[in-house]
Amino acid sequence: MSATFDLNTRTGDTGPVRLNFVEIDQNDPLAAPLLQELAAEYASRYGRSPGVQYQELKSYPAQEFAPPGGVLVMALADGVPVAGGAYRQYDSTTAELKRIWTSKAHRGRGFGKLVVAELERSARDRGYRRVYLTTGWNQPEAVALYLAAGYTPLYDRSLSSKTVGSHPFEKSLE
Repeated sequence: MSATFDLNTRTGDTGPVRLNFVEIDQNDPLAAPLLQELAAEYASRYGRSPGVQYQELKSYPAQEFAPPGGVLVMALADGVPVAGGAYRQYDSTTAELKRIWTSKAHRGRGFGKLVVAELERSARDRGYRRVYLTTGWNQPEAVALYLAAGYTPLYDRSLSSKTVGSHPFEKSLE
């Protein structure tokens, strides 16, 4: 899948960029920026070292994010990874989204929403009827993304984020 989006939203942007979504393996070199930036991001938000976070991300077996039950997609702009995400089988009818990421240099441009939509499309094509995910208590941008993408929170939104802890969401694909 590819789509063109106007990135003239910040000083220095020069025009439209074509995003190409590709399915890759977790060990593909194209996945390295996703894993490294996520590790650094999680470390800064939750007080763990980037190395520990990276090892935790790599501890998931690559086959969990590979067909037929899962997928890892990268959005490439001129061959450079700018966003990505994955899902794995949660149960026979549910895909679990993981690792939704946008490069720091490309945030605020709607790429996260495009990644989520691509993952939903792929999951639907593979027969999943529901998507489930969790995000951390200290990730308000992720919460906003999932709410904007039509996800239903499975927690009491009147409670403080830290009190809730991990924030679960779901969305029907039917």
